[in-house]
Formats: sequence, C-alpha cells, structure tokens
Amino acid sequence: MALSSMTGFARSHGASGPYAFEWELRSVNAKGLDLRMRLPPGWDDLEASTKKRAGELLSRGTIYANLNVKRANAASIVRINEDVLASIVRVASELAGRVDAVAPSIDGLLGIKGVIEVVEPESDEAEDTAAKAAAAIAFEQALTELVQMRQREGETLGQILIQRMDEIERLAKKAEAAPGRKPEAIRARLAEQLAALLEASDRFDSDRLNQEALLIATKADIREELDRIASHILQVREMIGKGGPVGRRLDFLAQEFNREVNTCCSKSNDLELTNTGLEMKNVVEQFREQVQNLE
Repeated sequence: MALSSMTGFARSHGASGPYAFEWELRSVNAKGLDLRMRLPPGWDDLEASTKKRAGELLSRGTIYANLNVKRANAASIVRINEDVLASIVRVASELAGRVDAVAPSIDGLLGIKGVIEVVEPESDEAEDTAAKAAAAIAFEQALTELVQMRQREGETLGQILIQRMDEIERLAKKAEAAPGRKPEAIRARLAEQLAALLEASDRFDSDRLNQEALLIATKADIREELDRIASHILQVREMIGKGGPVGRRLDFLAQEFNREVNTCCSKSNDLELTNTGLEMKNVVEQFREQVQNLE
C-alpha cells in the first residue's frame, strides 16, 4: 500500500437531462475522518452513500465536499396572484373616498409583496433520479482523483521521512563515536576538575578517581538510548515501506525519538555530544512536523 497525505483537492463535472453539476472536494489534516457535505435542496439523499464510499477509501482527514447543480432550459415562471391583487384593489377603492391620495399605479401594485410570484418549473421524478445517480458517479470520480493526489503527496512525504531517518542515523553514529563519552575522557575531565579544586594532583587517591570515573561514565552512558533510536529508525523504515494509514503510529514514534534524544542531551557532559544531540533533536522535530500530514 502507498502512503497518503491528508491534504488534497479534486473536482469533477457531469450532466444528466436538464441538470449540470460539479463536485469540489478538499481535504485537510485531522485526527480522524470527517466528511462535511454541502448539497443543494432536494439532493440530500446523496449524503449517506457518498459518506459511506469516502469512508471505504479514506482513513483520516476532514473532507469538504460541495455539490453545485444547475438546471438548463428551465426558466422560472412569473405570475400574478390574482387573489392578493384583488384584495389590494378593493382596499384601495374603499380608501379612495376617505383620504385625498393618488390612485395606485400599476408599478406600485406590482411592487407590493405577494402580488407577483416566481414559480419554479415542476421537476420530473425520472429526470431527478437519473441526475442523482449520475452525480453519485461523478462523486466517485472526484473521490478517486482526491485519493490519487493524496497518494502522490504521500509518496513525496515518504521520501522526506526516509531522508530524516538517514540524518538521525548519521547523528546517532556520530554520538556513539564521540570521544567525550568514553570512560578515559570522563576520567581525564574529572582529574582536571579535581586538580583545579585541590590545587595539587597528589592530594587525591588515584584508585578512588578511577572508581568515580567509572561511576560517572555508567550514569552518563547513552548506549540504551542509542539502541532504542536505532530500533525506532528500523520501525519507521518498515512502516514507510509497507505504506497504508501509518500516520498515527509514526507520530507516536516521533514522540519516542524526542524522548530518547532529550535523555541523551541530559546525560551528556561533553560539548560535542551535546551539540550532536541538539542537532538530532532538530531533525526529530522536522520528522514530527512532516508526519502530521500523513493519513
């Protein structure tokens, strides 16, 4: 299976009988799957089937689906409501003898609310049914295009994530080889610090110094953290290779990466090792940001 991004856009057009329609789909990041539809009045029965189909092809993301429908050769009919007009004329006649006013004009009468009615043409049930079936097919086309676009972006994201794994692996090896994490280096630093404090290197026990150096080296050892980082790198590469909706699991591994790198930095008592850890932390953050876009 391919990796998929959660962002994408697709559009499809169709026509059936007097109807012409257009679907527009937009997809953005989300924790789960949420399909939000905007349908014209009378087309609501498309919602259940389209949501079901989207759920079969997509796992995560907020999908905005808009359907625009136009009906050709179906001009609205304008007619006069004779009952309302007759009532208004009757009232005007009754008032004519009571007040000094100008007789109502045609324009004035037609401008009164309710006198003129705009009647939409009657729809044909068979035409409506056929149009909705065609619109469902057009939705499938737009959805397929959306899935393909998300997969293309997912492929690009996968390549970026592999590059981040290569960088983390390189930095982990650099940290492992750092001279400052070796017991001899720790012992030398400890001896230098004690010599500065005591102002004489012959006033402390060399055997005790060796023991303290080994203890500090043990506490500062990042072997376990480096092993876990290597394990996480392997898991990420396997997930990307298999593909599918792995965004949540990769996000969890991003948190684990961050935890291990923070521990490495906190244990470090060497400037070079600290700088390597901070550089690795930056790459982990880049990895985490990209993972947020994956399905």
